[in-house]
Amino acid sequence: MSESVYKVIELVGTSTESWEKAAANAVETAAKSLRDLRIAEIVQLDMQVENSKVVAYRAKIKLSFKYLSDD
Repeated sequence: MSESVYKVIELVGTSTESWEKAAANAVETAAKSLRDLRIAEIVQLDMQVENSKVVAYRAKIKLSFKYLSDD
């Protein structure tokens, strides 16, 4: 088995429908510019509230992907 290195970044996804869609949005958006995504860990969930109503769900995630060196 070869050795690998992974980078972990933190992202916040949003959705007007649910936390699940907010998290998925973060991953799907990251996948447009990053390759070899591995693990997404939800670290925080919160909501944006306006006029006493929930207007957005937010999911903060840690996303890991395989780090490719220039070698």
